[in-house]
Amino acid sequence: MPEAQQIVRIAGKSINGDMPIRTGFKEIKGIGRNLSKSIATALINEEKELDMETTLGDLTDEQIEKAEEIIDNPKEYGIPSHLMNRRKDRETGEDKHLTGSTLDLQRKRDIGFMKSIQSYKGIRHKHGLRVRGQKTRTTGRSGLELGVEVDKKDLEK
Repeated sequence: MPEAQQIVRIAGKSINGDMPIRTGFKEIKGIGRNLSKSIATALINEEKELDMETTLGDLTDEQIEKAEEIIDNPKEYGIPSHLMNRRKDRETGEDKHLTGSTLDLQRKRDIGFMKSIQSYKGIRHKHGLRVRGQKTRTTGRSGLELGVEVDKKDLEK
């Protein structure tokens, strides 16, 4: 058996090789706890000699490539669409899952689109205000003086 790797590179992210596969995929931007477990399960179904406690450092290069393929195309490996972060994409209409820098880029595009059509959320983004219905009367203040202004006359009394 080959020696375990200390750092494993998966989907453009360096991950500690001591982590078990069920939690190791969480380190990749765009993958949460439930999707990480689903990817690990799909990988175990493809590679029969693995289990949930196998560390990422113990994976071979072929198994790492298979994991990247599952991350890129989760729907083909039986991962449900409710775990994906881009369901019913506006341009293509299909369910996709984005990770890493593509997730950041698509988020910026979406915000730019909202600004260009001047939707309510776009206008809030444009002015730097809260977008999701939070209160703004007392929270979210920055760069302003806080407190009550007191006259000098009131202090002398």
